[in-house]
Amino acid sequence: MAYFVYILKSQRTGSYYVGQTQDVGSRVENHNAGEVRSSKSGGPWDLVHVEEFSTRGRAVSREREIKSKKSRAFIDKLIDTTERSAAR
Repeated sequence: MAYFVYILKSQRTGSYYVGQTQDVGSRVENHNAGEVRSSKSGGPWDLVHVEEFSTRGRAVSREREIKSKKSRAFIDKLIDTTERSAAR
């Protein structure tokens, strides 16, 4: 079963939320429904980046790595890379 690290961007504030899950679509719905306490005040949210991993441990490690950077520039670069890859 696959695990995912995802990044959401708030339409209202422009802030980012980083998380991990097995079901990205359902999790984004939870965020936009205000069911996730830590992101409740930022919605609505857009999914801007997803990475897939084979184990939950790897997904959690990547989530922690992204969060440890504490850098909007780092996340912007990840998103930019994703957008350029999708355009190919």
